[in-house]
Amino acid sequence: MASIFGHGLVAYTTAKIIDSKTSKLLLFLAIGSSILPDLDILAFKFGIPYLHPFGHRGFSHSIMFALIWSGLLSFFFGKTRKLVFMIVLFVSTFSHGVLDALTTGGEGVGFFIPFENSRHFFSYRIIKVSPIGIEKFFSEWGIQVILSELKYIAVPCAVILLSLFVLKKRRKIV
Repeated sequence: MASIFGHGLVAYTTAKIIDSKTSKLLLFLAIGSSILPDLDILAFKFGIPYLHPFGHRGFSHSIMFALIWSGLLSFFFGKTRKLVFMIVLFVSTFSHGVLDALTTGGEGVGFFIPFENSRHFFSYRIIKVSPIGIEKFFSEWGIQVILSELKYIAVPCAVILLSLFVLKKRRKIV
């Protein structure tokens, strides 16, 4: 998995791309939704194996989960902008699995659960997989993860956010 920092940054960037008037509530929900799928690590505590549909990188990383979760949040919090909320929250939630499929470790991502249980990676696996557990994160491995995420997540997000900022300023001038 990518770290919670990488997932959160992608959600923040996604929200700003899709909705330039992003509210604090939507940003909070988007970032939380991008991190939420990793709560599936609790499955280990209940004896659910990694490759089980409800194991790590299983259903909570699927397209179906992203649709259900974003639909529920949009219904309860979207007010008059339900479609914008749904799109931002769907992309933010689903981006978690996309980032995980770009990592160098694990058993793949169950994008199509519950319809099909196989796990998938992208052929371009460039993000160092983050260790599970805080203790392991604060180690040489964790430093490698942060450097990898700076290169492959933070820099592209910064370029996108800076570009959006410049475009917004130009529109005000013209």
